[in-house]
Amino acid sequence: MLPTVLPVFAVPGALLLPGGRIPLTVFEPRYLALTDHCLGAGRLLALVQPTAAGDGAAPGLYSVGCLSRIVAFGETNDGRYLITCHGISRFRITAEAEGRSGYRRIVVDYAPFAADLSGEPDPVYDRRRLISAVSTCLSRSGLASDLGKLDSASNVELVTTLAMAAPLSPEEKQALLEAPNITERARMMISIFEMAVLAEAGEAIRH
Repeated sequence: MLPTVLPVFAVPGALLLPGGRIPLTVFEPRYLALTDHCLGAGRLLALVQPTAAGDGAAPGLYSVGCLSRIVAFGETNDGRYLITCHGISRFRITAEAEGRSGYRRIVVDYAPFAADLSGEPDPVYDRRRLISAVSTCLSRSGLASDLGKLDSASNVELVTTLAMAAPLSPEEKQALLEAPNITERARMMISIFEMAVLAEAGEAIRH
């Protein structure tokens, strides 16, 4: 049974998908306390992006986040924690629970994303088109990209890796997180990056 009350690590611009891994540096006192708690209680936490919206079940947080498990832990000489979180399942926030030691806690429902745990069918999308769109966008933005190492990745791994690593806005990352399935997430990414390339080309022509 997955816990329905989770401590919240709110990170703007951080996207964690089921099956993915993300490194985090922890330095705020409230999140140091959260990490201490998690390490002694199953190592599970909620990774959620903050939002300016003041409504919803947990004001200031997007309604969908990802349950994650701390799978690596280290500590620096100045007291920071270096952790790696593994994504397990998405959830929808249904309420806010009483906070502890400065960090927030939420009540969550995993049912809308049951496929995250049961396993989705292999996604169907244009793999070459996705890699081409991402690579072109990164190169035009002056960002180095070596996507060759992903040639052997499965269709699921490719989408998850590119979605988490791509330089997207918090809003775009949230949209990818909330995509109903991996196939739709891949198609959404193709659209986002191809539109970005067209927009950059248009700017270049006008200048």
